[in-house]
Amino acid sequence: MSDRKHLLCGWLGAVYLSLFAGVSLAQEWQSLSDSERQLLHNFEDRWSQLSDDRREQLLRGARRWSEMNPEQRQEARQQYQRWQDMPRERRAQLRDSYRRFMDLPEEERQRIREARKRFRQMTPQQRRELREKWKLDKRDRADRRERRSRREGRSHREGQRRERREHRRRRESEDRA
Repeated sequence: MSDRKHLLCGWLGAVYLSLFAGVSLAQEWQSLSDSERQLLHNFEDRWSQLSDDRREQLLRGARRWSEMNPEQRQEARQQYQRWQDMPRERRAQLRDSYRRFMDLPEEERQRIREARKRFRQMTPQQRRELREKWKLDKRDRADRRERRSRREGRSHREGQRRERREHRRRRESEDRA
């Protein structure tokens, strides 16, 4: 009986702590600092309906904004405007690319970050040359796929459709997992 009481007390304590932790994470609007409330004023009316994750995300963004210098803020505004000016389809593509990037193992993400850093350090001429080389390599890959499709008795379009279907199936199965 004593073991049952300890188990019950432990379980009740865990439930209480999880409820308490949930309440502490879900900051109420009035508990925000003046600067946070000012930055997030557009969310005041619906703050209580936002999920804890969304609130934390907004607070992290407000804190990052507060730590930026004027030049960084101007750059952020310009990036946001470029994002808003993009067609919805392009934004969806970028979100999908970001999701796929975040699904990669950390080592692979780090390798990509380092490659991007090296690319940004190149001169404009080096970048153009690399882009041209990539385009040629891409055409070569497409030509090889087309030749393989012909050998296998399919048209190039049929091969592309098949590849898209397979890619879509993989993506859907990953989303379900």
